[in-house]
Amino acid sequence: MRVATWNVNSIRARVGRVVDWLVREHIDVLGMQEIKCKEGQFPFDEFLEAGYEVEMHGLNQWNGVAFASRLPMDDVTRGFEGAPRFGKPDANGVVPVEARAMGVTVNGVRLWSLYVPNGRELDDPHYAYKLEWLANLERETAAWLAAAPGQPLALMGDFNIAPFDKDVWDIGVFEGHTHVSAPERAAFAAFESAGLVDALRSRDIEGYTYWDYQQLRFPRNEGMRIDFILGSAPFDALVTEAGIYRNERKGDAPSDHVPVVVDLDIAIDDDDDRPMIF
Repeated sequence: MRVATWNVNSIRARVGRVVDWLVREHIDVLGMQEIKCKEGQFPFDEFLEAGYEVEMHGLNQWNGVAFASRLPMDDVTRGFEGAPRFGKPDANGVVPVEARAMGVTVNGVRLWSLYVPNGRELDDPHYAYKLEWLANLERETAAWLAAAPGQPLALMGDFNIAPFDKDVWDIGVFEGHTHVSAPERAAFAAFESAGLVDALRSRDIEGYTYWDYQQLRFPRNEGMRIDFILGSAPFDALVTEAGIYRNERKGDAPSDHVPVVVDLDIAIDDDDDRPMIF
């Protein structure tokens, strides 16, 4: 079973690219982030025509997560218990919840598509929100692992954190900014301390997953590694191949992120002729 995560940076702008890639690379399940649309705006038909069902969680023109799968999705969960709120209160004083987390179960594997808050600047309220969001998610993850220790589980998506200096092209450029601060890195490490494994790093697969559109960042390979698949021990035991699809940053109207993919040792009917991950 081939599972992927991809911050698509507006699914309406890139539905053709995304669906073409899904079919071409025989992806079974894709977790998407930053879909930037509500349910009535999502291009369901293009996915359905290609053989994929979609479950999505989008509340406005920002954020948003989704899954596309050609296998049945069960236990669909939008948001997680204790997710903090952020934004301008409504007329009743209620602070909104953002669409940043969604879980599904496919072939017994529990998958989460996550779009971690950016944080903006170290003195911005969004940074405190980011740290609280991560802490609450880590607490929930620990509870999930304790409740079902034998179930394969993976947190996938755009974490908006570069865990190590080598995960940015020049750490000097980032000093004093978000994505590389000690509290953010500690929050990321907490997931690994809870029992999750970076499916790519543990297999010595390195590379960036994000390049800003500005200042020719991609041609200069001035990128960041901020997209991950973190799996439980039962999930990691199923991983047979893993990779970063760097070439998806090329071509017309690409996302600024690229897909991260794992192959799992779970047989499905049509997996005999799948291309190798590179």
